[in-house]
Amino acid sequence: MPTTGERFQRAAAIMARLRGPGGCPWDREQTFDSIKPYTVEETYEVLEAIDNRDWQELPGELGDLLLQILFYSQMANEEGKFSIDDVLERLSDKLVNRHPHVFGDVRADTSSDVLRNWDAIKKKEKLEKEPANFASENTASLLDGVSSAMPALLEAQKLSSRASKVGFDWPDIGGLFEKLQEEIQELNEELGQSAEKKNARVEEEVGDLFFVLVNLARHLSVDPESALKKTNRKFRRRFQWIEQQLRAGGKSLEKATLAELESQWQHAKKSESHT
Repeated sequence: MPTTGERFQRAAAIMARLRGPGGCPWDREQTFDSIKPYTVEETYEVLEAIDNRDWQELPGELGDLLLQILFYSQMANEEGKFSIDDVLERLSDKLVNRHPHVFGDVRADTSSDVLRNWDAIKKKEKLEKEPANFASENTASLLDGVSSAMPALLEAQKLSSRASKVGFDWPDIGGLFEKLQEEIQELNEELGQSAEKKNARVEEEVGDLFFVLVNLARHLSVDPESALKKTNRKFRRRFQWIEQQLRAGGKSLEKATLAELESQWQHAKKSESHT
């Protein structure tokens, strides 16, 4: 029976073979930039398998995600930048260094203690890595490290979570509901403006509304990205049920009235509640 290490080495060797002379033409043509979209796609497929509790599918999806890491590492190795060994070494060192309560003599009795230690260690590591950028309080930002390349909902969650650590937050959920109503009112006011003025401000007000909703989710310990994904799946499921019902009755979506669609939607909701 092969060991975990042997299995990993086999996967890395296969990737090297695919990229090597006589390997796969498609794999050999890929670059860091061309692979990025697949990395995002595979990440979401992992999340979907987890949401569906599809334990048969999840190992395959995790393998596809691991393939992305092997791909990047192989391309970097070919260019003399780093190898998969460097990736694994960095990972192991990071896990040990950021868990001194497990591998050292630091005490952390709760998850909150762990997160406080983690943040302090990350800040120290960044200071050691880029001392010129952190020479004074004026050059550092609490928001450093929150990538603007991540999905907007996740970025909003990360930014507001960072700010909340220094007390820049709503003290309770009631304040968030008040802010939500305020943003809705502001959006309504913008919608009442002329078309020229409206177009310039509506997008901003919609963004503010999203930001408040993300903060509401954070206060409720709900992942906004996951919540919206589940709602998207629910909408897809119910809408497709409506399509099936209309087809069974010999009617198309285009010829159905809004009242008929709404009635079918309510039937779809009831059918789900009975399953």
